[in-house]
Amino acid sequence: MKDATLPRSGTSHPSRRASARKPGAALGARLPGLALAVAVALVATALGRLVPVVGGPVSGIVLGVLVAVVVRPGERMRPGIAFAGRGVLQAAVVVLGAQLSLGQVLRVGVGSLPVMIVTLVVCLAAAYVIGRRLGVVRDLRTLIGVGTGICGASAIAAVTPIIGAAEAEVAYAVSTIFVFNVAAVLTFPVLGHLLGMGQHAFGLFAGTAVNDMSSVVAAATTFGGPAADYAVVVKLARTLLIIPICLGLAALARRRARRADAGAAGSEQELPGPVRVGRLVPWFLVGFLVLAAVNTAGLVPSAAHGPLSMLAVFLITVALSAIGLSTDPAKLRRAGAAPLLLGGCLWLVVSVTSLAVQFLVRYV
Repeated sequence: MKDATLPRSGTSHPSRRASARKPGAALGARLPGLALAVAVALVATALGRLVPVVGGPVSGIVLGVLVAVVVRPGERMRPGIAFAGRGVLQAAVVVLGAQLSLGQVLRVGVGSLPVMIVTLVVCLAAAYVIGRRLGVVRDLRTLIGVGTGICGASAIAAVTPIIGAAEAEVAYAVSTIFVFNVAAVLTFPVLGHLLGMGQHAFGLFAGTAVNDMSSVVAAATTFGGPAADYAVVVKLARTLLIIPICLGLAALARRRARRADAGAAGSEQELPGPVRVGRLVPWFLVGFLVLAAVNTAGLVPSAAHGPLSMLAVFLITVALSAIGLSTDPAKLRRAGAAPLLLGGCLWLVVSVTSLAVQFLVRYV
């Protein structure tokens, strides 16, 4: 139980209590590590522009791990790296809301909803079943499941603080999603032509079966301009699925914590009480919805959409760079190949499900 490791308020060290009263001291402690994460993210962003299929976030987590292995940031860096890996990650989720126009999402049409919802449900069920069979730990299979079923690194960013996933798990999940994003960019356009898919159908396929936005755009643009336009809107609609998934995971996490507390207190038979929805909604998810609503109301100038989108990607890159900096490579090695195999299975499940549901909706 994580809370049990924290010092009690009555026994905390005087210097810690003094620093807690001084926001400036906390900021000063965070600056070195935060600056390192930003520096790694800047390099990763430049690399991501050179190789768009890879992108800045994946480059950031890889560079972060490399720096952690070669340089090994010391204790002085840890407060800032921890803040970047959590606080900046949450801020990135908020800014993601600026990419959403709820009206535009609705105009995708009811025809795309069955594909999105069925694909997500099948993906999460497969992640649970296959992940357990492969022996993948719960948090890691959750991250790979939501990353594959919703929107890659963005979904992983939203879910990580809710379930309290370890840095090594986040690093492995993002890397796994990246591998199969590249596979989708290379194979999906060829598959679409072999199946004789139209522009609209392929856009729906790419928007529901590819994860990160950069990979969606790359795959769909290769197939055709109209496919890319439709795929982007479908992908944005998928982003909204973060909301119910986060609420569900928050409810599960809260119930597990209450059961653990009851067990620790020696009252194992005490059942958790009802979960209040208001306590489940993280602040960053509220911010995400507020910014999406503001954008839908037309209060975000169209000229700001591009910069806000770039800001969201950069904040995710900073956060993932920090997670890479705090990752223990030995833990990645101990995880073995099972999580990568899980990612491959889910990639195939999502791809087949997306195509199958399109076929059924069209002909049933």
